[in-house]
Amino acid sequence: MKSYDVIVIGGGPAGLAAAESACKAGAKTAVLEREARLGGILKQCVHDGFGLIRFGEKLAGPEYAERYIDFVKELPIDAYTLTFVTKIEKKADGFAVTCVSREGMLDFTAKALVLATGCRERTAKQVLIQGTRPAGVFTAGTAQNFVNLMGKMPAKKCVILGSGDIGLIMARRLTLEGAEVEGVYEVKPEPSGLTRNIHQCLHDFDIPLHLSHTVTRVFGVDRLTAVEVAEVDGNMKPIKGTERVVECDALILSVGLIPENELAESLGVKINPFTKGPDCDQTYMSSVDGVFSAGNALNVFDLVDYVSECAADAGANAAHFTPSGGCVRLERGKGLLSYVPHRIDLSKPHDKVVFFFRSAKDMDRGTLKITADGKEVYKKKFAFLRPPEMQRVEIDCSAFGLSAKSSVSVELEEN
Repeated sequence: MKSYDVIVIGGGPAGLAAAESACKAGAKTAVLEREARLGGILKQCVHDGFGLIRFGEKLAGPEYAERYIDFVKELPIDAYTLTFVTKIEKKADGFAVTCVSREGMLDFTAKALVLATGCRERTAKQVLIQGTRPAGVFTAGTAQNFVNLMGKMPAKKCVILGSGDIGLIMARRLTLEGAEVEGVYEVKPEPSGLTRNIHQCLHDFDIPLHLSHTVTRVFGVDRLTAVEVAEVDGNMKPIKGTERVVECDALILSVGLIPENELAESLGVKINPFTKGPDCDQTYMSSVDGVFSAGNALNVFDLVDYVSECAADAGANAAHFTPSGGCVRLERGKGLLSYVPHRIDLSKPHDKVVFFFRSAKDMDRGTLKITADGKEVYKKKFAFLRPPEMQRVEIDCSAFGLSAKSSVSVELEEN
């Protein structure tokens, strides 16, 4: 049995950044990765746009991942690949981690954990599409894996349901590879992806975006032959009489991401209802002392640079964690879709709290306000807010005069 100060579960961009910072903070560190190679989802993201904030240059996904893989290789970090965590137990002096690997069962102990397990895509079953179950219905990530890693074309003519960023990027990628993308259908009245991807992936390639539309049925026996699409009303219910059938051999789903938190839940970690990730303080420690969360397992980010930033902080904090002290909860007010952190631990430094948030709706101008014990203690104006686009701000919470009994709320007011 090997013992570590910090074990990072997940070898993607979050896990690598957390491991690097934990090791640099003096912790004996290990990374456990279930796939054969480190790098996570970035291995199949061959488009550029990564690293502008973190490295000041535009990188493709594999290039960005390779930077962090090199960082980890240069440090005394033990990286275990093809290693699947099956069980974690809380002990008096830390955690016992049980894994399955090529060598059989492996047992580790750690004083602290960083859960960097990423997120998964919603499937056709989860969005309740009616009809048969023929081949040809893929998540956008699966289609991306086929094209970019396996060199296989999953479609000749396809329909994309959902306007998430992976779906938009795959609309462009499939078009460049010779497939016909009949259209992108989004159930909401506004797109779900970043503005730059709407323009670069759809508008630049004349791919139509159908807002307030959804796929209501699929057709086919062995292979998909067509889908039925329809307009939806304000309650996102299909409008009778608007249905039409679109012939295609593939339906690609880009209908949202869900943080992977089965391991966190097995430890009794509280899950935030808005982010769907662990409820955390400003150090990214969860409701269970010694369990930290990072990256898309914590909150689905729009930029990998933000993933690496929060993960690096989580790793450094895990290396020298102290039990939770007196915490003040940040109550969610109007105008906010989600935010991180969810509470401030007053026993830990809180003069430079990095606050990530998303607006609940499109706003040309909005003001982020924090109220403590009935008094406004902070406000900052923002322009061109959209729910898909994460905002970042650094806040000095030590200036608010908070106590363990303080009542604090955060809201986003449209101007």
